[in-house]
Amino acid sequence: MGGARQRVDRRSVTGRAFAVLEAFTPEHPVLTLSEVARRAELPLTTAHRLVAELCASRALERDGDGAYRIGLRLWEIASLAPRGVPLREAALPFLEDLYEVTHENVQLGVREGHDVVYIERIAGRRAVGVLTRVGGHFPLQASGNGLVLLAHAPEAVQQEVLEGPLERFTEHTVTDPAKLRRMLAQIRRDGFAVSDRQVTVDAVSVAAPIVDVRGDVIASLSIVSRAGGTVVERLAPVVRAAALGTSRALSSRRHH
Repeated sequence: MGGARQRVDRRSVTGRAFAVLEAFTPEHPVLTLSEVARRAELPLTTAHRLVAELCASRALERDGDGAYRIGLRLWEIASLAPRGVPLREAALPFLEDLYEVTHENVQLGVREGHDVVYIERIAGRRAVGVLTRVGGHFPLQASGNGLVLLAHAPEAVQQEVLEGPLERFTEHTVTDPAKLRRMLAQIRRDGFAVSDRQVTVDAVSVAAPIVDVRGDVIASLSIVSRAGGTVVERLAPVVRAAALGTSRALSSRRHH
């Protein structure tokens, strides 16, 4: 009975395979086998077996140095997600138009749990810096995209976010639940959201909802501009028009 008791890994085979895939991040896109095992919290022999199976199915790829990276097969599968590539393809012409007109950062996001996930972004070279990236998560309560999605989320989701810890990014981040609930009601009335220096002190985000054929909000589209002046008055109409155009394009695709 001596010695430390080894921790039992109760994850299923599928759970362990996902742990291997989730070991890869934007900061660590290429990993050795030992790094995969350590980050996935797996024995080296188990990691070796799973990595070999994932390479055989092209979910992982091995480079000339023997390290591993995410394979194109995952992108092929992800392209079938209805909130992924089809939405992106419908929105991209409008995102490009917005960028050409404003030369500001334009973004497309969907809700996953209590976060917004960005599925497309066009960055202006001289535009204000942003903290987001394609595939990245960000709390719903602070960004323009997130506020739109939170305002139209089920009441249970809104309640969970309002009752949970509200992360503060700047001195302007709204962390008072009552004030945030009033903001969400205002967003539903106005048809757009404004995040004024809530994420970074030099940026304002204006976002509008994208709806499906049933009228449900499935995504949000935003512009991020440098704070000051008449940013909201100037950008709100074009953002709303782009979101409406995307919604109509999605509806048109559904009926063809």
